[in-house]
Amino acid sequence: MTFASIMHLVGLAGAPQRAFGSLLNATGDAIPLTPRWWMPESASTFSHEVDRAFAVIYWLDVIFFLLIIGAMAFFTFAYRRKRADQRTSPVKGSHSLEIAWSVIPGLFLLVFFGMGFVTYMDMQVPPADSMHIRVTGQKWNWGFEYPEQGIKLSSADGLVVPSNTPVRLTLTSVDVLHSFFIPDFRTKKDAVPSRYTSLWFEAKRPGEYQIYCTEYCGDDHSRMTSKVIAMEPAAFREWVADKKNASASLTPVERGQQLWTTQGCAGCHSIDGSALIGPSLKGKYGAQESLADGSSVLVDDDYIRESILAPNAKIVAGFAGQMPPYVGRLQDDEISALIDYIKTLK
Repeated sequence: MTFASIMHLVGLAGAPQRAFGSLLNATGDAIPLTPRWWMPESASTFSHEVDRAFAVIYWLDVIFFLLIIGAMAFFTFAYRRKRADQRTSPVKGSHSLEIAWSVIPGLFLLVFFGMGFVTYMDMQVPPADSMHIRVTGQKWNWGFEYPEQGIKLSSADGLVVPSNTPVRLTLTSVDVLHSFFIPDFRTKKDAVPSRYTSLWFEAKRPGEYQIYCTEYCGDDHSRMTSKVIAMEPAAFREWVADKKNASASLTPVERGQQLWTTQGCAGCHSIDGSALIGPSLKGKYGAQESLADGSSVLVDDDYIRESILAPNAKIVAGFAGQMPPYVGRLQDDEISALIDYIKTLK
C-alpha cells in the first residue's frame, strides 16, 4: 500500500501531490524548505515525505506564531486602558469568531493527520519484493544476518545493501531494549527482547549512512553504532559472491575469529588481557578460572561451550552475569570454531 493507493481509498487521489507538488523537484527529491545544516541528508525513497510533513507543519507554526503574537502586541497597544472608567473593547462576544477560530485550526489538524497517516503507512508496509535481513541488537553490537545469502555481519562490517532496492529488516534483541535509527533514511524502530519488529527502506543512491542506537542500553550505549553501506546492485551481487567464496575458504580458527566479531564477543571480552564487561579470554584456555561461588573450573572445550549456551551457569568471580545465552543462535560447528579461536589467544 502506497501513498497514492491510500489516497484512492479515501477519495483524494492526487490531492496531496497537487497541494504540495511544488515542494518536490522533477526527480522526486525534496526541495529544501529547512536549512541543510538543520536536517540530515534525505537519502531514502520516503524521507522526502517525512521532510515535507515536517516542513509544512513547521512553517505554518511559524506563520501563525507571528500572526498571533503580532495580534496580541497590536491589541495590547491599540486597546490599552487610558483611564479608570474606560472600557478596553466594545466587543462583548462573537459566535462567528469563536466558530472560526475552532473550525479553521480543526481543518489544519485534519490536513496534518492526513499527511502523517499516509506517510506512516508508506513507512510501515514494505513492497512484496523487498530483500530480507535480520537485525539483532545486543550490548553493544548490531548483528546483520542475510537468510537468502547465508551471510552474517556485525556493527564493524556495516549493513551492506543494494541501492534502489527495497530492504526489509526484522529486528529483535537478545538482552535489553535497543532502538535502530538511520537519520538519513528518516526511519527508526525499537529492537525488543523476545519479539520481532520490522522496518523497511530503499536507499536512493550509493553511499554510507550512519546507524545509531537511540535507546539507552548500558555503559557503551554511545558506541553502539554502525553504517548502512549502499552499493550499486551489480556491485552488491559481486560483494555477495566474494563474501561466500571468502567464507568457504576459511580455516576453523579464521572462521572462529570472524564469528568473534560478528557475534559481538569483542564488545564484552578482550583478547589482550584487559577487563571489559566480561573477563578477558587471553591465555584462559587450559587454565583454572575462579568462580563467583568460590569454586574453580578448568577452562576447556566443555566449559567454553557451556559458557556460550548457558553463560549464567558458572559466573566468573568479579563479574556480573550479563551475557545473553546463545542457544539456537549458533550451530555446533560455529561453537567449535569459536573454541578453536579462543585456544589461540595465548
